[in-house]
Amino acid sequence: MTIRLYDTSARQIRDFTPLTPGCVSIYLCGATVQAAPHIGHIRSGLNFDIMRRWFEYRGYDVTFVRNVTDIDDKIIRKSAEQGRPWWAIGYENEVAFNTAYDTLGCLRPTYEPRATGHVPEMIEMMRGLIERGHAYAADGNVYFDVRSFPGYLELSGQELDKLLQPSGEGETGKRDPRDFAMWKAAKEGEPSWETPWGRGRPGWHLECSAMAHKYLGEQFDIHGGGVDLVFPHHENEIAQAKAFGDEFARYWAHNAWVTMSGEKMSKSLGNSVLVSEMVKRWRPIVLRYYLGTPHYRSMIEYSEEALREAESAFARIEGFVQRVVELAGGPVEPAAEVPLAFAEAMDDDLGVPQALAIVHTAVRQGNSALAADDKEAAVARLAEVRAMLGVLGLDPLDEKWSGGGSERGEDLHGVVDSLVRMVLDQRQAARARKDYATADAIRDQLQQSGLAIEDTPSGPRWSLS
Repeated sequence: MTIRLYDTSARQIRDFTPLTPGCVSIYLCGATVQAAPHIGHIRSGLNFDIMRRWFEYRGYDVTFVRNVTDIDDKIIRKSAEQGRPWWAIGYENEVAFNTAYDTLGCLRPTYEPRATGHVPEMIEMMRGLIERGHAYAADGNVYFDVRSFPGYLELSGQELDKLLQPSGEGETGKRDPRDFAMWKAAKEGEPSWETPWGRGRPGWHLECSAMAHKYLGEQFDIHGGGVDLVFPHHENEIAQAKAFGDEFARYWAHNAWVTMSGEKMSKSLGNSVLVSEMVKRWRPIVLRYYLGTPHYRSMIEYSEEALREAESAFARIEGFVQRVVELAGGPVEPAAEVPLAFAEAMDDDLGVPQALAIVHTAVRQGNSALAADDKEAAVARLAEVRAMLGVLGLDPLDEKWSGGGSERGEDLHGVVDSLVRMVLDQRQAARARKDYATADAIRDQLQQSGLAIEDTPSGPRWSLS
């Protein structure tokens, strides 16, 4: 068994060899909490949640670090626009992100450090870089000297002489316009911290180099994030960390965007789709299926039609699961191992689309077994399906999705079930007296209420449509 991953730095798929046998360390660039998350933001969390789950299935002990950028230019700008404290905006949106991750079934990270909680580590790193000749202070700012680091731009494959480095307001005193800010001098009314070079606040890139060093050490296995972070963010992280003396990340993994009309989904384009609004219209497990099942390096073009297709595809899986559970007279435990073809697909750069094809094949085989009244085969296929869906975080019988973790949810489901059963009994009585018009009217009313009714040999069954 060898897991293979596409390494952005190598520009090819590589066999994964952990730094420490049996262990995997992952650092994921998390949210910049200037606003509530849209589905493009959460896609990254979902993709790396599936990566983590697969490593854990393969027997690895995973340390998963996902940071929170709670201070940057955007947050400060929002603070000025709204007349609210920067920290209030940051915390409010950090909660919104964590709610979205939880709602879509992402496992909690091992550690979730905030940038503002690690200023001492940033000062230590800047001091070391200045002493080694890789950084310099000017006008209260601290800059990284990109020409001092020969490996700069190897990740993105750009040429230094053609580089256009993004630069922020107040970044004065640069020796070279391509040098980037690690620390920004304090401005009137903005948050700041004391340093040997004057009061100021972190630049965007320094925080991740410092926090990865603290939580994962001088070298770790995988650094992840969206493909838009390759430059400048990840390029600058590498420069800082390696110039400081760290080996840093051994593999670089990047997920693709969610797009609308061919453009990256972003708040600046005004085309974002907030998770908090999406889950009012789509069940969270369907949204996870939609965002998590395309290959992580493939773009997702958002559309209502694509979501409806995802909903229908997942409904076919759920229908099979429910029918076998009813036939078996209770829950069927997941198989101890996933099918070999599923494992091979996941081992090959997390090939979720190919793995999902194995799931749907097992569902079709299970449905054929049901049609043939082959209970043993149907139960065996469900055990396989549950094992595979569990790896993807999509098992509808898991406590997360079945409501088993909420007594209130169980109570509510019981109440709804009793009410629906009462109406279905009325429909059955109408059919028994051959009053088909009334029976059809009852069914139509239930469907308009968001319920799907299926007539089975053991009686009618309802589910959310």
